[in-house]
Amino acid sequence: MTNKPKDASAAARPPVIEPETPPHPYRLFDRTARAALARMTGGVSSHSIFAAWSDWAFHLSCAPGRQLELAERARTNAMKLLAYTMTDGASAPFEPNAQDRRFAHRSWDKPPYKHWKQGFLAVQDWWDVATEDLPGMAKGNADRIRFQTRQALDLIAPSNSPWSNPEIIDETVKTRGRNLAKGAAQFTEDLTQTLTQAHKPAPKGLRIGEDLACTPGKIVFRNDLFELIQYSPQTGTVYPEPILFVPAWIMKYYILDLSPQNSMVKYLVQRGFTVFMISWCNPGADQAELSLEDYRTRGVMTALDTVNAIMPGVKIHANGYCLGGTLLAIAASVMARDGEDRLASLTLMAAQVDFADAGELLLFVDESQVAFVEDLMWLRGYLDRPQMTRAFSTIRAGDLIYTRAVNRYFLGREDLPADVLVWNGDTTRMPARMHSEYLRALFLENRLSAGCFAVEGRGITLKDIAAPAFVVGTESDHIAPWRSVYKTQLFTDNDLTFVLTKGGHNSGILSEPGHSQRHYRVGDREAGAFSAGPNDWLAQHDPIAGSWWPEWSRWLADRSGGRRSPPPFGLSGEGSSTFGPAPGTYVHQL
Repeated sequence: MTNKPKDASAAARPPVIEPETPPHPYRLFDRTARAALARMTGGVSSHSIFAAWSDWAFHLSCAPGRQLELAERARTNAMKLLAYTMTDGASAPFEPNAQDRRFAHRSWDKPPYKHWKQGFLAVQDWWDVATEDLPGMAKGNADRIRFQTRQALDLIAPSNSPWSNPEIIDETVKTRGRNLAKGAAQFTEDLTQTLTQAHKPAPKGLRIGEDLACTPGKIVFRNDLFELIQYSPQTGTVYPEPILFVPAWIMKYYILDLSPQNSMVKYLVQRGFTVFMISWCNPGADQAELSLEDYRTRGVMTALDTVNAIMPGVKIHANGYCLGGTLLAIAASVMARDGEDRLASLTLMAAQVDFADAGELLLFVDESQVAFVEDLMWLRGYLDRPQMTRAFSTIRAGDLIYTRAVNRYFLGREDLPADVLVWNGDTTRMPARMHSEYLRALFLENRLSAGCFAVEGRGITLKDIAAPAFVVGTESDHIAPWRSVYKTQLFTDNDLTFVLTKGGHNSGILSEPGHSQRHYRVGDREAGAFSAGPNDWLAQHDPIAGSWWPEWSRWLADRSGGRRSPPPFGLSGEGSSTFGPAPGTYVHQL
């Protein structure tokens, strides 16, 4: 039997790609229903809430010893309250934690307010014990229960009511109710703004491009994803290695170029560094399919290519902030894997590469919750600004929601104009595909540190990075806890300097020189050396008074060449090497 002759052109033909099967109408109907529900709940999965409480209730029902312990705790707390009420001059049995400023007014130590305060703190104390881990509970459910309980207690705290807060009562008597009238007007204004999502203009003296984000520079590159700012030199000579900032895409870049007195960009250019900044676009529905890989290739890598074209033959100090640092770490790993040696150093500020201990943001990330967010984004093509704002505000509800509400609506006080508040209110959207990818790959599955993150079909590992690294964590960070940031040392082998600075996710990074209460710790790990655990590291390094910025500036200078004349603006030989002055157009997108 003879074989039929093969068609010689068959091998050259492209494979036949079947058209993607459209979803079944019933599946489409299901997703529409889930998306509508997600929109009603603001993207919060009720299943995640019920599952956590069911898990806690079941395991508590199987723990009679813990039940007896809680009953005894309730009896003890009640007896303490009774003794405090019946005895004049008795010391308060419960004290708020050091960060709780709700009961700072002197009248909280007078009856009847002191009894309401102690009653609230007694209930809070009991719930703190009741929501401790139980054997058998799913990982994270105890934290979710504790978080949700704290939210409920914060809501009913006596400090939130005009009838039980002595500060509100005193102010009402003093102003004859004008504070409540002004507060009602401010509440109406805020409610209207929330419902309409109208952009609130920045107050006078805090305008973008005039008072904020005002370090001189020019836009030297623009595509649909980002603008690249090159800042004007402010010294006669500069270091040959430029600095490229990769900010997070979830907020506008100018947290790093805020007011002139606290601008990190201005601080660096005044010390002889040439600085470039990525300014991400604020994506709309037409950019729903932008991927995490797009942000790497058409964002970070294109920016590196542009900087190298403007300043050929030199390496680049790359700096990534928050999720921008995670993206930069991914890009640096790919470059190391592929043999690219373009980085003079790598700085990661409040950026995580391992998300196993990613703080309270993990309370919003499980399979049900991510699916809910994906359905919500499916309607519009992006995650809208209010969802991100609510998530970050809820983490610090005491300060960002309830204390502000009391001050603004009951005490009639206006928000003090501040550059950080303007930036914090200037939120952005996120493309549906990209947001889903990083929630799943990084937060939910933690692929990067596990060595399972693939780029262009091949895995990457952080241990391939050879460029020296400068990693910054902040002591009271709720977004990227410093012990999680510190774990960068566990997944890298390069020369690494770790800095732990006072402050939170933003305030710790905005730590310009001149603050008397600032301090930081710093330690070096040589390439290939073992790393101490975070608690041991903390015990071994004493705090140093002042800002960490000079420490970083010296570190960069030590890894730079001799100073020379500043480089030109933009790409030479182009018809138009620049696209207008900084801060550009993308930063103004609503």
